[in-house]
Amino acid sequence: MFFFQIFNQHNAEAPNLEQAFHRMAQMEPNLDHDIPWFLLPSYWAKMVVALISFLCFANSYDGDFVFDDSEAIINNKDLRAETPLGDLWYHDFWGSKLSSNTSHKSYRPLTVLTFRMNYFFAGGFYPVGFHVINIILHCTISVLMVDVFSILLGGLQFSNKGRRLNLAPKSSLLAALLFAVHPVHTECVAGIVGRADLLCALFFLLSFLGYCKAFRENKEGHTFSVFWVLVSVVLGAIAMLCKEQGITILNAGLLRKGLLFRITLLMCGGASILYIRWRIMGTGPPAFTEVDNPASFADSLFVRAINYNYYYSLNAWLLLCPWWLCFDWSMGCIPLIKSVSDWRIIALAALWFCLIGLMCQALCSEDSHKRRILTLGLGFLIIPFLPASNLFFRVGFVVAERVIYLPSIGYCILFTYGFSLLSKQAKKKKILAVAVLGVLLVNVMRCALRSSQWRSEEQLFRSALSVCPLNAKVHYNVGKNLADKGNQSAAIKYYREAVRLNPKYVHAMNNLGNILKERNELHEAEELLSLAVQIQPDFAAAWMNLGIVQNSLRRFEEAEQSYWTAIKHRKKYPDCYYNLGRLYADLNRHIDALNAWRNATVLKPEHSLAWNNMIILLDNTGNLAQAEAVGREALELIPNDHSLMFSLANVLGKSQKYKESEALFLKAIKANPNAASYHGNLGKSFSNSYQLYCLFASYSLCLKRKSNFLSILTAGKISILLSRRTASQKNRALKPEKLSHDMTDQEGCTIQPRGSCTLVSANWFIYATLVTSNELTR
Repeated sequence: MFFFQIFNQHNAEAPNLEQAFHRMAQMEPNLDHDIPWFLLPSYWAKMVVALISFLCFANSYDGDFVFDDSEAIINNKDLRAETPLGDLWYHDFWGSKLSSNTSHKSYRPLTVLTFRMNYFFAGGFYPVGFHVINIILHCTISVLMVDVFSILLGGLQFSNKGRRLNLAPKSSLLAALLFAVHPVHTECVAGIVGRADLLCALFFLLSFLGYCKAFRENKEGHTFSVFWVLVSVVLGAIAMLCKEQGITILNAGLLRKGLLFRITLLMCGGASILYIRWRIMGTGPPAFTEVDNPASFADSLFVRAINYNYYYSLNAWLLLCPWWLCFDWSMGCIPLIKSVSDWRIIALAALWFCLIGLMCQALCSEDSHKRRILTLGLGFLIIPFLPASNLFFRVGFVVAERVIYLPSIGYCILFTYGFSLLSKQAKKKKILAVAVLGVLLVNVMRCALRSSQWRSEEQLFRSALSVCPLNAKVHYNVGKNLADKGNQSAAIKYYREAVRLNPKYVHAMNNLGNILKERNELHEAEELLSLAVQIQPDFAAAWMNLGIVQNSLRRFEEAEQSYWTAIKHRKKYPDCYYNLGRLYADLNRHIDALNAWRNATVLKPEHSLAWNNMIILLDNTGNLAQAEAVGREALELIPNDHSLMFSLANVLGKSQKYKESEALFLKAIKANPNAASYHGNLGKSFSNSYQLYCLFASYSLCLKRKSNFLSILTAGKISILLSRRTASQKNRALKPEKLSHDMTDQEGCTIQPRGSCTLVSANWFIYATLVTSNELTR
C-alpha cells in the first residue's frame, strides 16, 4: 500500500499523538474550507453520487452486444454449462487455452464467471442483464469513491470510538462526482467487456479500504490488525483475477511503526499471487500483431520510446478533454512519429513538463499536506497505468479508454486540489464553482451521448469515422455491419477503403471476397482470397472461402486442396467439412460427401445444414431407411429445427408412413408457417391419404405463401385437378430435392448459407402446381 505511506507520513513525523491530531485539524482549512462547494452529510453525498452516476449511463441498459462482446461472451464456450467450471482457471478471457500460442494471456477467470452467472440466470444471451450489472457496478464504485477520496484528501484519522473521520467532505464529494461522470468511463460501463475493469476497480478500492481498517487510533496511539491486512491482500488477489491491473494495489506499507512487518505481509502475498498466475498461464508472452501496436514492433529504440510517450500524452488528453472517444485506436489511427521534426513532439514535451513540475512540487514543497496530495494524485495516476504502458511487456492496443478507469482517480485528486488552490486565490469563488458545475454538466451530457453510441454496433462504428478516419479496422467494422444488414454495395465501399488503408488486412480481403462471390464476381473474389492466404498462410477461413470460389469456377481439384489446407490449419472446422461434402456431392462422390458431412456433425452436432444434406442425399439415392435413421438422429440433437422435420417428413412419406409424416409436416409448419414448400408437401401427404378437403386447404395456403395474386378459387380448381391427375402426370412434374448452399466464413460475421435462406429448394409439388396453373389458363 504505497499510497498509505504517503498520506500518513505527517503522523509519523509528529512527535506525539496530540501533534498528529493538531496537524490533521489544520488540514481541513487548507483544502476543504476554501472550496466553494456543497457540504452534505456522508449519506446524502453518496446518494447524490449514486443517482448522478446512474443517470449518466442508464440509457445503455438495453444496448446490444457490441464489438468485443461477441468474442468474449457470445462465442465464449466458457459461459455455457457444458464447459466445466474448473476450465475457467486454465483459459484466457476469450475462452482460449492459456497454453495456446494464439492466447492473449488475459487471465480474468472471475470476470468470466460473472458472465457465466449472467448467462445462467437470464437463460441465454440477453444483453439487458449484462448491461444492468455493469451500471450497478459503476454506481457502487462511484459511491465507494466518496470514502476513498475522503481518506486520500482528508487523511486517515479515527475518533476515540474508532470511527473514521471525514475531514474533507466537500472535496471528496466533488472528486467522486468528477469520477462518476467522466465520459472516458463509457467504454467500461456501456461495453460489457468493460466489466473486467469495473470488477478490478471495485476490489482494488475494497482492498484499499480494508487496509485502512487495519488501523485504529486511540489514546495509546496506533493499533494494527493483521487480519485486515490479510483481507486486503485477498481482495487485491481477487482484483487481479478480475483484471491484471489489480496487482498494483499490493505495494509498500503505511506507518513507520510496524512498517517492516506489513511490507513483508504484502510482498509475500503479492509474490504468491504472481507465482500462482505464472504457473497457470505459463511464461510465454502474449501474441500480438504489428497492427495492434505498431510502435512496439519498431526496430529503432528511439521510435519506440517517442511513440510510447506520445501514447501517454493521448491518455492524459482523454482525461483532460474526453471528446475524442473511439472504440479502437489501432491500424493507422495514430501514425508513428519517426523524427523529432514531427509537430506531435509538442504533446509529449508538454506531458513531461507537467509531470516533472508536479513531481518537483510533490518532493520539494515545504507544505507536507501539499506533498502528500500531489504524491497520491500522481501515484494513482501512474501506478495503475503501468501494466498498459508497454514498459514491462507488449500490450495489444495503442490507446484504450478502458485502461484509464483506475488512473482517473489520480486525475480527480489533482483536479480537486487544483480547484482548491484556484479558489483560495480567486476573489469571485462563485464563478469558479459555476465553471466546475458546467464541467460536470458537460460531462454528464457527453456520457449520455456516448452511452447511446455504445447501444448498437452501427452507431458505435460510425461514431469512430470522425475520430479515426485512418483506422482500417473502423472502416472494416462499418462494412461488416452493413453486410450483416444486407447492404452489400455500401459494405463493399468500406471494405475496399479498409484494404486501401491497410493492404495487408486479410480479414477485410476475406469478407470483401465473400461479397464479390455472392455477386458472381468470382475472378476478383479469387484474387482477393488468394492474396489473403499468401499474406497469412494459416488463415483457415480464407482458404475455405477460396475453395468455395474455386468450386464455383468448377476447378474442383484446386477447391478440394483449398478445403484440406483450411482443415490442416484449423483441425476442428465443421463448416469446411460441410463445404467439402458439397464439393464431393457435385462430383457424385456420395460416400465421400456423407463422410465429410458426418465429420461436420461430429465436430458440431447442431450443424443443421450438414444433417439436412445427409438426409437429402440418402433420400435421392434411394436409401430411405438410412435417411430415416439419420433424420431421427438429427432431430434428437436438434429437436426444434423445422428444416429437419421437413426433410424427415419427406422420407417418411416416401416410406408410406403417412401419419407420422403428416405430424412432422404440421410441426414444421407450426415452427415456420411461411414456408410454401412445407404446405405443398403436406398437401402431397394428404393426397396420398385421399383427404381431398385437407389437400384443398393445404394447397390454398401453399399458393398464398408463394404468390399473393392467386385466389382461393384458383387454388380450389388446382386441388380438384390435382386429385384427378394420374400418377404419370405427377411423375412428369417430379423434380429432385436440391442440397443446401455453400457456407462462407466471414471474419467477425455470422456464418450464413449463400443465397436463399430456405434450406431445401422447392420440390415437385410446387412444380406440379405450376403445371396445373398452366393447364387452367389454356
